[in-house]
Amino acid sequence: MIDEAEPGYRWEAEYEKTWELLQEDEAGSLQASVDDIVQKAKRKRLLDRPINVKLGIMRHLCVVIDMSDAMNDKDLRPNRQLATLKLLEKFVEEFFDQNPISQLGLYIMKNKRCEMITELGGNIKRHTTSLASLRTMQCQGEASLQNAMEMASQNLRHVPGHASREILIIFGSLSTCDPGNIMETAKAIKSQNVRCSIIGLAAGVYVCQKICQETQGKYNVILDESHFKDLLTEQTSPPPAVGVTESSLIRMGFPQHETTAGIGKSSMCMCHIDSKDSSQGFGKNGYFCPQCWSKYCELPVECVVCGLTLVSAPHLARSYHHLFPLQPFAEIPTADIYRPNRLCYSCQKHLSEVHAYKCGQCSHVFCIDCDVFIHEIHHCCPGCASKRTPQL
Repeated sequence: MIDEAEPGYRWEAEYEKTWELLQEDEAGSLQASVDDIVQKAKRKRLLDRPINVKLGIMRHLCVVIDMSDAMNDKDLRPNRQLATLKLLEKFVEEFFDQNPISQLGLYIMKNKRCEMITELGGNIKRHTTSLASLRTMQCQGEASLQNAMEMASQNLRHVPGHASREILIIFGSLSTCDPGNIMETAKAIKSQNVRCSIIGLAAGVYVCQKICQETQGKYNVILDESHFKDLLTEQTSPPPAVGVTESSLIRMGFPQHETTAGIGKSSMCMCHIDSKDSSQGFGKNGYFCPQCWSKYCELPVECVVCGLTLVSAPHLARSYHHLFPLQPFAEIPTADIYRPNRLCYSCQKHLSEVHAYKCGQCSHVFCIDCDVFIHEIHHCCPGCASKRTPQL
């Protein structure tokens, strides 16, 4: 992994005695040191979250997948292509779970060209189905970062100014075959407030690092499959806004699931109006745009007729926690807790780790697993929620 803060290469730095991190306890065991390292790794994402910054919660993300010859390598099992597609299917579900009012599009690079697989949209099933279909596609030719960046930026050009524009490239090659100067393309997408991040599967490539630096994106190279999964998970959190992001009021519709205009007649939804399978999207139930009465199968979606953004109240509520995240719990030694109270308030299990985590508001104590679950999934302290008085 290339660290931008380091002045040179990793092997040019001073010799590091990494074994000194492990220290024996009184009984001569290393388990306490190992547990401490594991706990710090679990909380790393919580402590690295930026605070007091402007975030773009309406994200438009273009995911570009390398499908060149390099993806046939078997350093990931069974090969890079299948391992990447498997992780991306989980990433799509997690992305929309954390960003329900955002949109995502899929692209591939092969034979020095870039092809669109799915357009920008919020239909999870369509994206996962398209990723599954890529499993049988043959990887061939060379990758072209410039063509991929240009195609993705063209589709992001018409995104409203208040929305976040992002490109994520899964790059398995060590070279790129481009028709022109790729740094000119990097400067062009920077002028459009597009952030480009790259995850490398082979080794550090200088041009990838320069592109990410130019567009304020992130460049990482995976260590193994679990590290690959962690890097994709980092992309689910909204990044700080790039450049001058417009602030504007957004009109939204909140349709309810009902039958066709209340008269029970079957109709075709706008999601599948171009589908070759006539059975898909045809029925009585659906979500109807409150402005033009166009029918859709699921939310969120942007009405293709009147352009109104259609969402549900839970979607907005799930996006709200990014703006006001739950504060990290304070780390305290478990030995300082009165013995009868050494139970996790959430799971009610005995606190056996060296450290526990205390909420600064309600003073309840949690184990490491519940601490991570509360901050990454639940986004609400159970102790604080149980103390709230119900409103009549």
